[in-house]
Amino acid sequence: MENVDKTRILFVCLGNICRSPAANGVMEQMVGEQGLQDKFLIDSAGTYGGHAGELPDPRMRVAASRRGYNLTHRSRKFREQDFHDFDMIIVMDGSNYENVARLAPERKYLDKVYRFVEFSKNHPNWSYVPDPYYEGHEGFELVLDILEDGCAELINRLK
Repeated sequence: MENVDKTRILFVCLGNICRSPAANGVMEQMVGEQGLQDKFLIDSAGTYGGHAGELPDPRMRVAASRRGYNLTHRSRKFREQDFHDFDMIIVMDGSNYENVARLAPERKYLDKVYRFVEFSKNHPNWSYVPDPYYEGHEGFELVLDILEDGCAELINRLK
């Protein structure tokens, strides 16, 4: 993979159509607004491949668009090679963590895996990023609130 001089970040959720592509879009925009795009390579994936090639969920795209984010990432399945291609693998919940951990070629690669909420300062009551797929509008807004908070903190820690 190219761009070895960049910090390579992969966001992971279940289907790669709600949380992780939104984190991808939020992070890319924040990085761009700070003029740091040459410092980061950002991508997302899902532990379930059933949505491969699809755009993010239309409800997430609408909610994100209202905040100025254009989500154009195409869903893909997480693969073992991602442990080699990325410096940080940031999962949205415990189930994603377990699914990613099972694919680790060696235990040392688990040092690259983080839970997104480790970076979320303003949402201390959440131990994971909730999946909004079966929720209403408020679920997507909550996820975006958590993602904006966590991505801002992640950038601050990595600068």
